[in-house]
Amino acid sequence: MRKQNMDNPWVSYRWVPQEVLPDFGQFNANQNSAISGQFLGRDAEGESWLFTGFELNLFPDEAEGYYLNVSATTPAWFVMWRLEEEIDRYIDARSLEMAKAEVSIAVPHRICVSYNEAARLLDGGESVDTVPMNDEHASWLQEYVNENYRPEPKKRHKPASFKGAERSAEE
Repeated sequence: MRKQNMDNPWVSYRWVPQEVLPDFGQFNANQNSAISGQFLGRDAEGESWLFTGFELNLFPDEAEGYYLNVSATTPAWFVMWRLEEEIDRYIDARSLEMAKAEVSIAVPHRICVSYNEAARLLDGGESVDTVPMNDEHASWLQEYVNENYRPEPKKRHKPASFKGAERSAEE
């Protein structure tokens, strides 16, 4: 997540997901699969936080949502996040002092690749932002779609003019 400074008289910064990376153990995350954030650094434009503890599972009944994602101009990760005030619960001990400088911090809670799932989260009032997928991840998702997505056959509807009029027997 990125806390971006803004030149705005009402708001001094905004939170945005910056990047989604697969974790193959390189982030030394806690092994209990709970969400954990750590401060990465600050520059003139803002500060960066790394959150680990997410699992991405693909399901055949979501294949249409994956298809809609990979067929878009820019396939994306969908990141659902919330502003959290219970910072101790989400931030590792080394970064806790830095996090407590703020009243709340943006914590990602879910990462998905289904357009339909992201739409359901948005309909439920959640904050969901996109992060563009790189070509490697998009081709991985495309492979899954190729193996698991079968579009529903289109049903032809007869035009109303061919259905016949409902007339009384006297006419």
